[in-house]
Amino acid sequence: MSAPPASGRPEGWGALLGGRNGARAVILAGGVALHAVNVFIVTTILPSVVADIGGLDLYAWNTTLFVVASIVGAALCARLLHGVGPRGAYAVAALLFAAGTTVCAAAPAMPVMLMGRLAQGLGGGFLFGLSYAMIRIVFAEPLWPRAIALTSAMWGVATLIGPAVGGVFAEMGAWRAAFWSMVPVTLAFAVLAFLMLPAGSKGEGGRRAPPLAQLALLTLAVLALSVGSLRPDPLWNAGGVAVAGLLIAALVVIDGRLGSRLLPTGSYRPTTRLGRLFGSMCLLSVAVTSTETFVPLFLQVLHGRSPLVAGYLAALMAVGWTGGSIASSGLHGGAERPVLLLGPVVSLAGMLVLAALIPGSGGPAALAAICVALTAVGAGVGMGWPHLLTGVLRAAPAGETDLTSAAITTVQLVATALGAALAGMVVNMAGLTEPGGIGGTASAALWLFLVFAAAPVLALLAARRLTQGG
Repeated sequence: MSAPPASGRPEGWGALLGGRNGARAVILAGGVALHAVNVFIVTTILPSVVADIGGLDLYAWNTTLFVVASIVGAALCARLLHGVGPRGAYAVAALLFAAGTTVCAAAPAMPVMLMGRLAQGLGGGFLFGLSYAMIRIVFAEPLWPRAIALTSAMWGVATLIGPAVGGVFAEMGAWRAAFWSMVPVTLAFAVLAFLMLPAGSKGEGGRRAPPLAQLALLTLAVLALSVGSLRPDPLWNAGGVAVAGLLIAALVVIDGRLGSRLLPTGSYRPTTRLGRLFGSMCLLSVAVTSTETFVPLFLQVLHGRSPLVAGYLAALMAVGWTGGSIASSGLHGGAERPVLLLGPVVSLAGMLVLAALIPGSGGPAALAAICVALTAVGAGVGMGWPHLLTGVLRAAPAGETDLTSAAITTVQLVATALGAALAGMVVNMAGLTEPGGIGGTASAALWLFLVFAAAPVLALLAARRLTQGG
């Protein structure tokens, strides 16, 4: 089904949250919430898992396999949607996620845990991708910006709920119960989705073969960059970047030439509107990912904050993202254009303040300014996010609407994975591990924020072209 043309004033929150629309909005937001809450629960309880069943040498693979599987799930959700329809797609995704969660809860050893994380990631990627893909199908176009804002806001909710739930179970010495608690919630979600979503397929995703070669290249690129970030050796880092770059270049060359596409036509070209929209999304996602990955560590080592406090301070970025998205989602008729320009500026200002204050060990005033800066980094992204994603849906090439909807999640997940790996590379080269200690951590913080301040600068340049009609 092709998206209808842009039209009219966006409808209010009452139109989105009332009646049948409200039930469907809860389902779409719930799919992202399940994926996101799981991410933060597992991050919190993983040290307890390792202490119980071992597998410290495989610790990082819990995240790596989950993210890679999520990317695959997001990339294939358009095909799943066409094959079994909206109702069936959500049911399959939720049941796969529940099955993976059950395996994690019962895992006797880390290799079994990793099998569960792989299934969780695939199901979570389906849920994440379907939530954005379904917006175009179940809502009228005037509701798209608010639906996107609500769905994106679930990451902010998850940063508040996930660490708390995981922390409670970890403190009780019952990490398995954290997984078990998600199973009935996921099954209830599957039942609700089955009852409230349309049964018929409305897309064209099943006409094409799955982009298996592209997914393989993308997976290898993410793994290459992740491996390249493990050591502070510049040659090792450069090797990881080079291999990842070659693999991504190969993906761009073959995408669409094998009878299938990973991203819609025009996505890789900065001269197209779709290319600029996806580019802006990537840059803004990288700005947040690079910051949130290491801020808890910096606050603990350099500012003496407890892990719980540091974690919740880092969550201010998600709070800012949520607030910015909700506040700007009602803009229309050209009023959103200044926000697309202002957002990267706000994020840049936050990054520069963090570069100035995080490496030090200031008092309450400095910590208050850090809190404001963290919120600003997220808010700058959130301000433009509903309009960037709505722009992607509207710019979908003919016959590629399902693919374009699913590509939103694929692009976001890939940007997150690559941003985290690049951030790890920068901090290791800047001295986080060698020489380490207070001095090495301060140097790593300074260089991280300065290097990744380039992301909102480039996003601002892309936004200028977008607002000028390019």
